[in-house]
Amino acid sequence: MARIGELDLCDRLSPTIPIWVTQVVVGLVTSGAARLLRIGFDIVVGGAAPFALIYPAMMIATLFARALAGIVAATVMILYIWYYLYPIQNSFRFVDSVGALSVGVVVVTALITIGLAELFRRSAYRATRERDREIADRDLFLAEFDHRMKNNFAIVAGLLDMQKRRAADPATAEALGVAQMRIDSIARAHRHLYRGSEQPGMVEMQEYLPDLCSALSEALFLRGGITLGCDTDQASVPRDRAVSIGLVVNELVTNAAKHAFPGRDLGSIRVGFHNRAGGGWIVTVTDDGVGLPKKPVSPGADHGLGSRLIEAFARQAGGTITTDSDRTGTRVTLELTA
Repeated sequence: MARIGELDLCDRLSPTIPIWVTQVVVGLVTSGAARLLRIGFDIVVGGAAPFALIYPAMMIATLFARALAGIVAATVMILYIWYYLYPIQNSFRFVDSVGALSVGVVVVTALITIGLAELFRRSAYRATRERDREIADRDLFLAEFDHRMKNNFAIVAGLLDMQKRRAADPATAEALGVAQMRIDSIARAHRHLYRGSEQPGMVEMQEYLPDLCSALSEALFLRGGITLGCDTDQASVPRDRAVSIGLVVNELVTNAAKHAFPGRDLGSIRVGFHNRAGGGWIVTVTDDGVGLPKKPVSPGADHGLGSRLIEAFARQAGGTITTDSDRTGTRVTLELTA
């Protein structure tokens, strides 16, 4: 009901139409509609409860066009019923004092009803304006917070890039570059968090993952015959899980780009994000490269940092990860429950 506070026709039509004109027109329209209903009731019940329709008519008029509209509707309806229906048809005369008292009671109760409807309308109007003010303040805060976070991510990425350029050791430069891509993955999830999801705290994956894949393609210098594609279903995922999913994708795509195509100029990497029929999501990263080494890698000191990070990010996302690989390529699947 509080939404009625947003349907003030006087505000919406002003200044094109003067407020008093809107109020009079709304009062006449609602009273006219009530009269039509009254005619239908008279056909069915033969003049019973002649003043009954006054109250909904004047309440509707008041809620949508303020008190004057309600007074107009009530006045027209009372005069119409008084003259044509009660107590003597086609006359303003009364048979006795009881008839005059009845009309007087209707007038008083109509004024009370209009007053209560106007109080409700004003309360709803104030609540709506307060809500709009709070939303505006929140949006301003989020915009400022978003701006500061973007600056912070940009500073960190810039520092990593500067250190990478100064690093003499290629391994150090490569590690700094990978760290820079991880920071970029988190930053992109943050941007999509504030960009367009209708639900607070949610990230639209159909926008986030393609954006991330595009950035990875540029950062990994995927050119020519080696391509990176992305196919995603529409889904809103909580922010923390979206960040973890993005980091898993970041690591898997980076590993595929570095190790799946040794000595080859052709190849493809595909990222998929799909809704599961029973709820949850499936994330896949596939390539048509040479596959993983047949000799298993022991989980000791030689175990790669990237593999450990993938497992950690998968746990953070609340999913389980499996890997299938042969000479035709590798497919890594991350299954997530809702």
